Amino acid sequence: MRSSVEEAPDHCAIEFAMEMLGGRWKLAILKQLVVGTHRFGELSRALPGITQRMLTRQLRELEADGLVTRTVYREVPPRVEYALTDVGHSLDSITEELDKWGRWYRETVRRAGPSGPRPPA
Repeated sequence: MRSSVEEAPDHCAIEFAMEMLGGRWKLAILKQLVVGTHRFGELSRALPGITQRMLTRQLRELEADGLVTRTVYREVPPRVEYALTDVGHSLDSITEELDKWGRWYRETVRRAGPSGPRPPA
């Protein structure tokens, strides 16, 4: 079960942050929302491999944590949009740096071949 902010001990801020942001898809969802508001289908298409159920679950958790807002427009057909809150936008630089690192690491592994990257000598 997820901890609340009030229950999280001061000494484990990284653990608490990872509990909020952990999982395969949350940071990828946040990265998509950095550029602007998206509808559910747009997020689904932008994240190949995520199931509809998992996307719904991750969005609900991000919303519950105050990182994402969900706006329902009362029209036919109904339209729902997701956007980052101000707190969610506080993660912009973190998601950008993780994206850069992931690209760098992927390229490093590709260049190293099947043996993988090696630590500096």
